[in-house]
Amino acid sequence: MPTNDELATLLEEMADLLDAKDVEYKPTAYRRAAENVREHPKPIEELAAEGPDAVAEIDRVGDAIATKLVAYVETGEIEELETLREELPVDMAALTSVEGVGPKTVGTLYEELGVTDLDDLETAARNEEIRAVKGFGPKTEQNILDGIDFARQAHERTLLGKARPLGEAARAFLAGIDAVDEAELAGSNRRWKETIGDVDVLAASTDGEAVVDAFLDWENSTETIESGPTKASLRTGDGVRVDLRVVDPSEFGAALQYFTGSRDHNIHLRNVAIDRELKLNEYGCFDVSAVDDPDTGQRVGERVAGETEAGMYEALDLPLIPPELRENTGEIEAAREGSLPDLVTEDAIRGDLHAHSEWSDGDATVEEMALGAAEFGHDYLAITDHAEGPGVFGNTGLAADEIREQADAIADARDALADAGHGLELLHGVETNVSADGGLSTPDDVLAELDIVIASPHAALDQDREPATDRLVAAIEHPQTDILGHPTGRMINQRPGLSPDIDRLADAAAESETALEINANPSRLDLRDSAVRVAVEAGAVLAIGTDAHRPGAFAESRYGVHTARRGWAETDDVLTARDIDGVRAFLD
Repeated sequence: MPTNDELATLLEEMADLLDAKDVEYKPTAYRRAAENVREHPKPIEELAAEGPDAVAEIDRVGDAIATKLVAYVETGEIEELETLREELPVDMAALTSVEGVGPKTVGTLYEELGVTDLDDLETAARNEEIRAVKGFGPKTEQNILDGIDFARQAHERTLLGKARPLGEAARAFLAGIDAVDEAELAGSNRRWKETIGDVDVLAASTDGEAVVDAFLDWENSTETIESGPTKASLRTGDGVRVDLRVVDPSEFGAALQYFTGSRDHNIHLRNVAIDRELKLNEYGCFDVSAVDDPDTGQRVGERVAGETEAGMYEALDLPLIPPELRENTGEIEAAREGSLPDLVTEDAIRGDLHAHSEWSDGDATVEEMALGAAEFGHDYLAITDHAEGPGVFGNTGLAADEIREQADAIADARDALADAGHGLELLHGVETNVSADGGLSTPDDVLAELDIVIASPHAALDQDREPATDRLVAAIEHPQTDILGHPTGRMINQRPGLSPDIDRLADAAAESETALEINANPSRLDLRDSAVRVAVEAGAVLAIGTDAHRPGAFAESRYGVHTARRGWAETDDVLTARDIDGVRAFLD
């Protein structure tokens, strides 16, 4: 069902489209309604079940807008919005992210030049077509052109693999300031979402101005966006925005819970509090049972929690819910019932079953990869270089005779490990390709000689849902397949990959005892978190693999672990959390 934020975003889209068509008054009404829908403490879908009159009780949401919201909740469509999209088929969010380009400009450029997206806009600007449109000129055209590159960067959310280290660096910097008692990441970064908008950091201090001043002098800062006594925003050299909020130490736990989110989790949690005559916000948890009007202020009533995050949940008779689960997908109910999962941890991972060497497209020798894994702390590693087949980068995949020849290099690396005193178990495997019809690109007799076989899709990633599902199920059920690698083949912010029926994949994997990979490369994170949960519920085994092409990539395992955690995975669900005997038993 749609969240309040999704519904508000739809209203904002309608406002922009109406604005672009030069409709008066309505855009303002839709934007005001969107703001109140987004901030409303109760899920709109619950109000919609009571009918338009219940939704219309929200401030600045009139009967007409309420009727549209109910229609969307019930049908997934707003007829007027669909008509507007057909009349003005533009990427409004991307185009208006260019400085100086608003909805009206978008409407004009579509009508005059057929501009629908950033590519069209850039082409028109470079061809000097915009200056010829009435109301524009060479200077406006150049300003638009200058803003497109930054808009592209700003429009894409930042990958977790970039945002998380940046956030950790900001947190460490803040923690080293004398005036700071403690500092933590917040927002989607703390929840380990696959992409991040802005990096949010929180600091506890009684001297906000000193903290803000120090923060703005951080060596990673290239631009101050805004600053005040207790909050500031800056931009780093690679264009990422970092937002700081300084709070009183006695309210740090409340602020950390609030600013970690998600919005839907917080709204649900506040409703739990209301049922107990408590008020929950960024300043603490307050008993308002004796307060006539709890809405008269943020700190009304008797404060019962706020110094620690755990205390905020304890006040509601709940255990601390891990940040990764706070998406309002049943975690509050599970906490109430005492059935939260015992999530897998980074320390639980014992090895890596997906890595490449110079034999295909890796950057290091087999021995260097093995030594790197041992030094990282792994008990075992599988070298799984690419087999030949469509979609393999640079046609670097190995033919059958090359895979057999590589066995000697594996043996030599095992000897080198022993000589160096490392006890790492080195397995010989391959990442073979799943063809469009589900076949594997490596002969069965070669696969049978290997310790482990990963079957992965690398080409034909635009297949429709049903053939894509059939293809992957066939690969899962192949008797030589041990792990289905990066099942959708997606690259975040680059290509969507396949969209198979995850329920069918999970059921097939559980039935055939084939593991589904969580590829920990931050550009993949495939399976994604929602699919991981489906796999867990089906009883399928998961394998967290880094797809490492260099020794330093073994550290990316943590992104796979936290993706698994977001999918409610426990240690027993993860193959690579087993010792080598457990792995061999599974492979056999």
